[in-house]
Order: sequence, then structure tokens, then C-alpha cells
Amino acid sequence: MTLAYTVALCTHNHADRLARTLADLHQIHPPKAAWEFLVVDNGSRDTTPELLARNAWPSGWDARVVREEKLGLSNARNRAIAEARGEYLIFLDDDETADPEWLRAFEYLIETARPDAFGGRIKVLFEEDIRPPWLTDELLGFLGELNRSDTITPLTEANTSFYGGNFGFRRVVCDTVGAFDAMLGRKGTDNTGGEEVDFYRRLLAAGFKVWWTPEAVIHHRIQAAKLNRRYFLDLHYRQGRIEAIRTRGSGSRLPPRYFYGQLLRACVAVWSDFRAGGRDATLRREMNVAYFLGQIIGWAWGRPSA
Repeated sequence: MTLAYTVALCTHNHADRLARTLADLHQIHPPKAAWEFLVVDNGSRDTTPELLARNAWPSGWDARVVREEKLGLSNARNRAIAEARGEYLIFLDDDETADPEWLRAFEYLIETARPDAFGGRIKVLFEEDIRPPWLTDELLGFLGELNRSDTITPLTEANTSFYGGNFGFRRVVCDTVGAFDAMLGRKGTDNTGGEEVDFYRRLLAAGFKVWWTPEAVIHHRIQAAKLNRRYFLDLHYRQGRIEAIRTRGSGSRLPPRYFYGQLLRACVAVWSDFRAGGRDATLRREMNVAYFLGQIIGWAWGRPSA
């Protein structure tokens, strides 16, 4: 049976975070059309399977759990595509709390704009209400904060993608653009991302209509483990590395000379910011250093991974 929507949640070894997400889902107002809730357990080795087995789903929900052993968020998302019975597939993450009107806001967008794909607003929620002095507003986007527009509007530019924590699409678009690139996306403790940006850009290139709504709000709960400088540096190192591997392909492993100039200028910028504002002012520039270093190492020694 074809439904209107499949809401999919992919999870891996986050039983503690998942427990709150599942509890908070009880406050969601269901859409008018028929829908289902699909959980993809991506090879969890903690207590996630037991948690899902005993979870009490809200009354009236059509909920099911499938297990994808091939590790990687992209592999889990692709399993959701294969399993979904909904015309539209809508994703959220296992460390998020949806606004009660979240699904209805997407349904309104679908009914009025008939998008092929869409994204919604993400707000950062600090679970322990502790924000380090170096965590400026500029950096919140790297923790998932996103608001492309305060009004419902099309997304048409390559650099204005939705984020993976709050987006959806008509399932048949995958017949044209393919599924998520398994080389991208988190794999266990590997913090590489970018799978949703790659997917979004393929949608645009194929001429599909992508829309944005600020009314479909997700709250991304930030754990203390992410509130350290190392997390941001690792994120950018891995991003630089994977981009270099993909750009290099099977070509020469000798990194382009301009990479070294970029790295040097980034290091000089760190020193300049340190002299002007101390250590709390340098993280954004340090992230550039990590990114360019990742590009050099990825180009020279990195190997593609599926």
C-alpha cells in the first residue's frame, strides 16, 4: 500500500539520545494523510535494538523497525528509500526533538507548492545549557543551526542546501538522481558529512523543484561532547580530506601547489586572530587550517571508501 509520507529516523549506537527522541515524538501532531514511521537501526551494538523492541509507539501510529548492517548514514538512508511506502520520504536524526507542528508544516508545503524536495528550520538546543565563550553565532551552523529564510521560498542555489537533520523528498526523484553517495556521510565515529548537500545539488542539476519552509522546526539537541574545539577541527579535517579524494579520483597523488599556499595563509590568519583576540577568537581560522591540511593529506594518501 502506498502512503503519503514515510518519516524515517536513522540511528547508530545512540540509545541514550534515541530514548529522548522517541519520547518527544509523542507530542507530534500527525498529518492529515496516511503515513508511517520507519526506524533504520544502522548496525547498533549498544542497547538500541532492545530499546526499539520495547518502545511503546503512540496510539494509531504505523511504526516499524528495520536493521541495516552496512555501516554508514548514507547506507541507512538508502535502506530507508528502499523500505519506504510513502510517496514522500522525510528524515530526522536520533538526537532531535521535533516541534509539534513539524509534520503538518511539511504537509502544508507539499499541498501548496508541490515540491520535489524540501527542507526545514533547525534550531540548536544546548542540553546542559552550557555554551563556551569561543562558540560564536557564526559557528552554530556547524552544529546544525539553519534558517535559510523566514518565509516559504524555493531553494535554487548550490550553496543553500537543506541540512540532513530536517529534509525530505518525493521518493521517485531517486529514479533520476540516484540515492545517497555511500562515500559520504557519517560512518560510526567517522564524522564525515556532506551526503545531503551532494544529493541536493544533484536535485538542482536535474531540474527538480526544492523548497524551504521555516515552519517545519526541528530542535537539534547538542551534547557536551560536541562542545569542544576538537569536534569542529575534526569535522573540517575530514571534510577537506573526502573532498580532495573525490576531486582527485584516479589522478596524480601529488597535491596541487596552491593547497600549500592556502594552508600557509590560513595559519597566518590564526596567528593574526590570536594576537587580536586571544584563543577564543581563533577557532574559525583553525577550522580552515584543518580543512586545508585534510585536503593535502587526502589528495596524497586518501583512499575512497564505500
